[in-house]
Amino acid sequence: MAIDESRTFKPIRIALLTISDSRTLADDTSGDILAERILGAGHELSAREISRDSVEQIAAHLHRWIDDEAIDCVITTGGTGLTGRDVTPEALDRVKSKDIPGFGELFRWLSYKTIGTSTIQSRACAVLARGTYIFALPGSNGAVKDGWDMILAEQLDSRNRPCNFVELMPRLRER
Repeated sequence: MAIDESRTFKPIRIALLTISDSRTLADDTSGDILAERILGAGHELSAREISRDSVEQIAAHLHRWIDDEAIDCVITTGGTGLTGRDVTPEALDRVKSKDIPGFGELFRWLSYKTIGTSTIQSRACAVLARGTYIFALPGSNGAVKDGWDMILAEQLDSRNRPCNFVELMPRLRER
């Protein structure tokens, strides 16, 4: 990481949504990994919930959190694959203002080093929705580690140079 230690760290408020028809908070290992990393980095875990694999239910969670001024960013895990129940990207399409295509591109490039061509099955993506960042990661433990450790930890750190997502937050609702 290109962390400039002379800069002040600004914690952000992150909501975590696990998307699964079978997981509960008791056995949500990917969610546990993300929660631990969010808190370990010095950020606030503003909310943590589980949603069924339903475009309507996921979008409802996201709309509620997008409109909550106590949440700066949402990270989801699960529902980014190719099966009929994998609908997270479709839910993000319902709430987005802008796509952040570089996130999915970089995620798959980094993931290729870990899982090879299997990364082509991932639809990891990110959007901006009414001033709130939303990052959709696959549901595997390895994928959430890669997504956080190799992308989000840096981009959600206000000290990261030459730029980061945090420094853009005050301007995301500009017109």
